Amino acid sequence: MGFPDNRTLNVVLTVLLVALVCGLVYSARRILLLFVLAIFFAYLINPVVKFLQRHSPFFRDLRGPAVVEVYLAFLIVIGVMGYGLAPGLARQTTRAIDEVPALLDGLSTGEIATDVGGKYGWSDEQELRVRLFLLRHKDNVKDLQKIVDRYLSHAAAVFASLLLIPVLAIFFLRDGDHMAEALIKIAFPPDRRETVRTLGAELHGMLTRYIRAQVILCGLSFAYYSAILLILKFPHAVALGALGGALEFIPAAGWMATAAVIIGVGIVTHLHWVWMLVLLLIWRVAQDYLNYPSIMGRELEIHPLLAIFAVLVGAEIGGIVGIYLSVPVVAALRVIWRMYGVPGRPTLTARQITIPGEERPLGASANSN
Repeated sequence: MGFPDNRTLNVVLTVLLVALVCGLVYSARRILLLFVLAIFFAYLINPVVKFLQRHSPFFRDLRGPAVVEVYLAFLIVIGVMGYGLAPGLARQTTRAIDEVPALLDGLSTGEIATDVGGKYGWSDEQELRVRLFLLRHKDNVKDLQKIVDRYLSHAAAVFASLLLIPVLAIFFLRDGDHMAEALIKIAFPPDRRETVRTLGAELHGMLTRYIRAQVILCGLSFAYYSAILLILKFPHAVALGALGGALEFIPAAGWMATAAVIIGVGIVTHLHWVWMLVLLLIWRVAQDYLNYPSIMGRELEIHPLLAIFAVLVGAEIGGIVGIYLSVPVVAALRVIWRMYGVPGRPTLTARQITIPGEERPLGASANSN
């Protein structure tokens, strides 16, 4: 028998192929992430598109025009909100930028302890402790401005990339069914296509429930932020609450950006920003360790402890991206295990599965003009 034999050669080639694919995926990870986020965005607005597709007074039962109508409606809403809020927010942003040097100087010298202590009735001993703490960390405070500048420049680049997400989502909204069917026909032989369609239907339902859970979490954040902002008499309370609810879709960086904006408004307007910071931290703990695992666990049928474990592991492996993708990846693995890992489990065909929220089984054609 010669070396290598056919079996060994096949194994080696398979390993090399898998390594090559993994390398390509890693090299193009940022582009692939944009496409994944575009798919999530498409799932987010798909219910609105379906509603207009069925009830549009102009282009009923036409998928393409319904997508255009949804995007036009969003642009109009954003334009109206910007017209009403932009002048006030621009003035406050300018004031905040002007006060940043004085704030950093107060942190480095410890003078901010006197200002905050006088406002909240601290004793001289409390003010002295805070002042000494700030003086001991003077060098760290001086480096804070460099960190903020680097963070803002990075955030600007990320924001520019995120603008591609709604553009890419248009193609998934309009031709998602056709693209999925074409991919199945290219990648799988005829005898396996029905099984793959079944798996696709299961994964589609899982992603629909995942996005629904995200919307519920965003709604809870919007209600909480708006309530505490109104109670503490912050300006533009509802608008800031809506911003916080929308940024809840972005793990870690989203709530940090929300907290930075709200605390910045509190500092500029000389409101109770210390109490606001405490309330924001309390909500973060409740959201991450109570609401998120409970809601995600219920919608995706996974244990809340497993959801927490997935998020922690995802954060350790992939940072913010790992946090965002960890729970849907675990849920997808659970779907695959239920279909292929349980001996004797009956397998449904694609024609027996109706997509949640759809009135047709997977694989049935839909109008996409």
